[in-house]
Amino acid sequence: MSKIDPELKKRLLKESQAPFKGLRRILWIAFSGSAFLGLLIMLSRILSGNEFQQNNLLIQLGACVLFPALLFLDRNK
Repeated sequence: MSKIDPELKKRLLKESQAPFKGLRRILWIAFSGSAFLGLLIMLSRILSGNEFQQNNLLIQLGACVLFPALLFLDRNK
């Protein structure tokens, strides 16, 4: 019989099925924050009357949707 604690075995098995999950979640949070901060800065520049490229705004909006969605999909099931 195994001498490993059942709780430790359960944690190790979970980590082996989804390695680096904690690191991925930290990255998704950081990328989401960066995307929303970039969108906030871009919107403030638009409201101040500066010119902007529509492509840049679409990329920023896409990042604001994509990274929180990845964070949501990476949650525990």
